[in-house]
Amino acid sequence: MKKLTKFYSVLLIGLIALTGLNSCQKSGVTNNNQADNAALTAAAAIQVSASTSTTLTSTTTAGVVTTPITTSGIFVVNCYPPGAKKDSLTSFSSLPDTIGKYLTANYAGYTFQKAFKITTSSGTANGYVVIITYNGKPVGLKFDANGVFVAVLEQREGHDLMGKGWHDGGCFGNRGGNFKDTLAISALPTAIKSYFVTNYPADTLLHAVVNFDATYIVISADNGLFATAFTSGGTFIKRIQIYPRPEHHASIAQSALPANITTYLTTTYSGYVFDKAFTETVNGTLKGYFVFINANNTMVGVQFDARGSFVKATVLR
Repeated sequence: MKKLTKFYSVLLIGLIALTGLNSCQKSGVTNNNQADNAALTAAAAIQVSASTSTTLTSTTTAGVVTTPITTSGIFVVNCYPPGAKKDSLTSFSSLPDTIGKYLTANYAGYTFQKAFKITTSSGTANGYVVIITYNGKPVGLKFDANGVFVAVLEQREGHDLMGKGWHDGGCFGNRGGNFKDTLAISALPTAIKSYFVTNYPADTLLHAVVNFDATYIVISADNGLFATAFTSGGTFIKRIQIYPRPEHHASIAQSALPANITTYLTTTYSGYVFDKAFTETVNGTLKGYFVFINANNTMVGVQFDARGSFVKATVLR
């Protein structure tokens, strides 16, 4: 996965009508659109700002590589059904209170950008699309007519609206696979490893990633499951408790997850990239699953029970 060290100073966000999109996996499986859907996507896109240049940072076994690119802007896709009407809302106060509460609880410190009320061609309220900025990154979310969260919308660069939805070297090139974000625990910066030794010596470090913005997230366990974030220089940012009770965690392959987990992730985080998954067991009895994904360069930890039913999602960075 590639990381942004300097995100977009000028943001282009469009809302486009698009039929179902498949989730992305690090095995190299990518979105696969039909030609008519791709044409509809391009025709319905709404430009709100100009393109900009940015620098992508990728980690390899040899170190860190920075590459300047120019993006034609960012679009959120699969926002509303064909023929639907979208009305721009003039203020955040026009949204249901439930939306504000959801954003505060899940995206602390977010900045509101814009919102649209969606009505179907038959005049039925379809819900809301809300665009925010979170940690310098755009996030598009869909809510139903009552303001209840439905999905995180997939993002694409403008020149990737038609086709598979990403290109090598682009902002979403991680959808091509290769576990580009994964970092060996032994390869963590010395400052991060020292921080754990000093502040959380009982933690067992389970997994580490380098985000698109060059920050780090380390998943660890100590009488519970935690995600700890650090800057690109190894300075502590925050620590989030994902699960509060002690249990045994074992890594599990994406292909071994229950089918209903895969269905939930595909439906709720279209275009997501699988990162890592763990089972949780107590005294040898399966209690549930934790799946860590990348949803348009935002890291999310999603918890499921032993039957694969959704429990909660925690936005990590």
